[in-house]
Amino acid sequence: MKKTPALIIVIAMLGLAGGFFLNQWLSRPQTLPAAATKADPDHRPGFTLLDLKEQPRSINDWNGQVILVNFWATWCPPCVREIPAFNQLYQTYKDKGFTIIGIALDNKQDVIDFISPMGVEFPILLGDQRGILLTQEYGNDLGVLPYTVVIDRQGRIIERHRSEMSYEEAERLIKPLL
Repeated sequence: MKKTPALIIVIAMLGLAGGFFLNQWLSRPQTLPAAATKADPDHRPGFTLLDLKEQPRSINDWNGQVILVNFWATWCPPCVREIPAFNQLYQTYKDKGFTIIGIALDNKQDVIDFISPMGVEFPILLGDQRGILLTQEYGNDLGVLPYTVVIDRQGRIIERHRSEMSYEEAERLIKPLL
């Protein structure tokens, strides 16, 4: 009978170790070239989602601009950490033909409660269930958040990035496209 508690402890420790390594693998920064996903590598998928004023917004509203599409949620700690950097990036480059489209995979009130005190100025769209499918259309096969896509002025997907992105990483990707 003394072997049973020891076996349970060993199994629990193996499970914890496996969970730790899986988390480390899934959360490692990884930028993927456009051709590495199932999405059309030459052109962004189209979509229309509601903004926070419940007005439909199409990605076509930003044709001709460099676009950083960021899929995020208020309950996602890395998503929350990168929002201030994205807001700063938007402020710096919005007058140079650049925009950020934040697609929140959350309910409207949680999003409003989160972004209002932060002073987020870039467009926020409500993804809901459509947003989850949209991340897959944009190449997010693993369903991770945050997930960010950089699109050039011609509508071509240039980069896909799963995990948190810093100001410097995002700037390095968009500056050559401006």
